[in-house]
Amino acid sequence: MAETLKVISPVDGSVYVERPLATWAEVDEALSEAKRAQAAWKLVPVAERAALALRFVEAFTAMKDEVVPELAWQMGRPIAYGAGEVRGFEERARYMVDIAADALADIDVGPKEGFHRWIRRDPLGVVLAVAAWNYPYLISVNVVVPAIMAGNAVILKHSGQTPLCAERFAQAFEKAGAPDGLFQAIHMSHEMTEKTIGDPRVDYVAFTGSVSGGHAVVKAASGRFINVGLELGGKDPAYVRPDANLPFAVENLVDGAFFNSGQSCCGKERIYVHEAVYDEFVDGFVDLTKKYKLGSPLDSSTTLGPMVRSSAAAFVRGQIESAVRGGAKALIDEKLFPASKAGTPYLAPQVLVDVNHQMEVMREESFGPVIGIMKVRSDDEAVQLMNDSPYGLTASVWTEDEDAAIAIGEKVETGTFFMNRCDYLDPALPWTGVKDTGRGATLSSVGYEFLTRPKSYHLRTKTK
Repeated sequence: MAETLKVISPVDGSVYVERPLATWAEVDEALSEAKRAQAAWKLVPVAERAALALRFVEAFTAMKDEVVPELAWQMGRPIAYGAGEVRGFEERARYMVDIAADALADIDVGPKEGFHRWIRRDPLGVVLAVAAWNYPYLISVNVVVPAIMAGNAVILKHSGQTPLCAERFAQAFEKAGAPDGLFQAIHMSHEMTEKTIGDPRVDYVAFTGSVSGGHAVVKAASGRFINVGLELGGKDPAYVRPDANLPFAVENLVDGAFFNSGQSCCGKERIYVHEAVYDEFVDGFVDLTKKYKLGSPLDSSTTLGPMVRSSAAAFVRGQIESAVRGGAKALIDEKLFPASKAGTPYLAPQVLVDVNHQMEVMREESFGPVIGIMKVRSDDEAVQLMNDSPYGLTASVWTEDEDAAIAIGEKVETGTFFMNRCDYLDPALPWTGVKDTGRGATLSSVGYEFLTRPKSYHLRTKTK
C-alpha cells in the first residue's frame, strides 16, 4: 500500500489535504516519460518554447482566486498578501522568457580562415526541482520556466507542506498544451527523492531548503557527475548608517524581518545600527512592530499569520528565551498579541536588544518573527559583524551615500547586496549565495548557464 502524505494546516491544526506518495514504479515511468519528452523538446525553437511558457503563465495567473486561500491553508500566508506571490511569479516567469533568446543564443568566437566555430548552450536533459514551502510558487518558477525555456524537461517535487502548489503547476502546463512528460509533478518521500537523484536519467537537481537538506541532496548525487544547485539557509544582516532615512529604513526593515512571519531565506534576521541613530531607530522599529495583527491568515485584516507548524514556533521561542537568559532584552510584550500561544504555530513578533554573537539568535537561522538589533560605532565594525556568519545570501545597507554603500558592499560576503532595499528578488539579477547558503544561481541570464552545458562546434570548411 502506498504511503500517504498528510498536510497539517497551521491555520487550525486540521488535515487540509491528503495525497498518496509515489511508488518507485510511478517515478520510474515519470523519468522515462521525461527523457522521451526532452529528446523532442530540445529540438523545438526557442520562440515556440516561449509561446508555451507564456500560455502556462496565463493559465496559472488565472487561478489566482483559488491559489491565494490554498496558500493560507497550506503554509499560513495571510490572504492579504497571497496575490503578491502570484504577481512575483508572473514577473519572474515573463522576464526569463523575454531574455531566453539572447541568453541561449550561439556564441560566435570570431573568424578564422577555413573554419566555422561557435559555442551552443545545450540543455542538460531532465531537471529535478525540489522546492520549499515558504514561497512555494516563487521558488519553483525560478527553476521551472527557465529550465523549460532552455530545452529541458522538468520533474517538480514540492515540499510535503505545499503539494497543491505542484499540482497547480501541472494543471497550468496541461492547460497550456505542454507535450506529455515535459513537466511532471510528483509527490515523493525523502527516501524516494534521494533514490531519484541517484537515477542516471536525472541530469540536474535544483534544491531549495535547509542546510541539512542540502547535505542530503549532495550525498545522494555524490556517485554521479551531475551538478546540484543549492539555495539553503540565511541569516541576512542589515546595517543602518547615521545618514540613513530612518523612517524609510524602519518601515522597510520591519517588513523585511516579519513578512511571511519571518519565514524567508532572505528575510532580515539581524540588524546593526550606528550608535548615532540607534535609539531613534529602535524606538521606531518597536512602535511599528506593535501595529502588526497576529491572527488567522484567512482574515483579511491579519498582517502576521501563523508559522508553518508548532515545532517551528517552539524553536524560535527557544532562541528568544535563550537570548534573554544570556542578557538580551525583549522589547515586545507578547500580551499585545493575544493569538500568540505556546504549543501553537501562532507566535508574536519579537525585537531583541543587548544581543551579541555568542547568542544563537544572532548566529543560527531563526526563520521566524524575531530580530536582534546591535549598536555599532563604525562601518568597519558593521562589516565585521555582517561577515561573522556561516551564511551569505543577502545583505543590505541603509544610507544616502552610494559611494559608501559600494565600499561596504565590496567587503561584505554575500550573494546579493542591497542599498535601501531588502527581501526582494530582481529577476534581472542572479539569485545566489556564498558559504553555507549554497551554490549555483537562478534567474537572470546567469541562471541559464546552470541549466545548460556548453557545446563547441569546430567545423573545417576548407579541405583543399
